[in-house]
Amino acid sequence: MCTIMKVNQAEFIISAVGPSQYPENALPEIALAGRSNVGKSSLINKMISRKNLARTSSQPGKTQTLNYYLINQDLYFVDLPGYGYAKVSKTQREKWGKFIENYILEREELKLLLLLVDLRHAPSKDDQAMYEWLQHNDVPVCVVATKADKIPKSRWQKHAKVVRETLNMPKGGGLLLVSSEVGMGKDELWGIIEQAIGYQMEDDGFVALLEDGAEETSEQVSDETVAVSGEASVGARSGEAGQVPAGTEASAEDVRQWLEAQKQKK
Repeated sequence: MCTIMKVNQAEFIISAVGPSQYPENALPEIALAGRSNVGKSSLINKMISRKNLARTSSQPGKTQTLNYYLINQDLYFVDLPGYGYAKVSKTQREKWGKFIENYILEREELKLLLLLVDLRHAPSKDDQAMYEWLQHNDVPVCVVATKADKIPKSRWQKHAKVVRETLNMPKGGGLLLVSSEVGMGKDELWGIIEQAIGYQMEDDGFVALLEDGAEETSEQVSDETVAVSGEASVGARSGEAGQVPAGTEASAEDVRQWLEAQKQKK
């Protein structure tokens, strides 16, 4: 019987300013990207059930580092520099853009990029440009719409539709609604991450799915976990496995099937 991810260990590793400082232990990496103040740090803290491990910069938009967080000795969360901050010069934005671009395109350990957008508002031009670029370069991406608790549940689908249409999301484009404030979508997002990195959760901990079919089980993790509730919305259209009509709600399993299809395409 499979259970959700149980985090019994999480630690900040490094604020990397270049490839020479990236970890070398070949663990899978899940990157988080989005505009400054979209809630990347808050989401990381909620996912690992910690309050202040990932901290918001006192100077939004001025952080030029990749912040690595090691989870259970099994994977990294990588917090990318926020974009779209008006006080940053065009030259600096271009420099950071190249820094992020090189990481996303060249980092073999990167298994999935979570693109965070604010569900309350239509995605910005920066969000649109980022998503289009990720699609063009075949980067596995799941759009995570934050701050869902700030909108009445009756309006979720309306706002999710705006996100899908503004980003021009293709068939199978994954869209997950979350709230770091109340924990909504946490379990679903862990399920998506586990699928992306090739792991599954068993009752006794992580089980690595090796290419030769063998299984390697990690040390037993803590029984402590945080029970949360939420609903997932998948931005997809009918016609392919793992997809549902646009504008309808679907389980995280649909998103996981989409991620598997993305892997097969690559």
